[in-house]
Amino acid sequence: MASVLVIDDDRLFLSLVRRLLEEQGHEVRCAGHGVEGLTAYRQQPADVVLCDLFMPEKEGLETIRELRSEFPDARIIATSGGSTCLGGADFLGMARMFGAAAVLSKPFDAEALVEAVRSLLPVGR
Repeated sequence: MASVLVIDDDRLFLSLVRRLLEEQGHEVRCAGHGVEGLTAYRQQPADVVLCDLFMPEKEGLETIRELRSEFPDARIIATSGGSTCLGGADFLGMARMFGAAAVLSKPFDAEALVEAVRSLLPVGR
């Protein structure tokens, strides 16, 4: 199927998403924060990146901006459980402006994630 890089600091979330996407036939790699995620992508680009917005080391908006700057064709899904915190700012909306092709607000259901990944894959993958 496809390769997916999941960047999130929540280990339980990483485990659940990995299992779900592997059950769909995808190859999944995980990174615990933006610095790890960027390094992993530079070493081996993924078909789709799933990136949380609030993480230590390098937060998601900066990670998305750097990915899109270095790899303009990167297909990114931004996720966040606090998408409108901190004074009502729309962080998932900002993620779209920074280059995310899709956004998912946590918690989301399994089918929403599977469909978001599927929608970003090239035809036939």
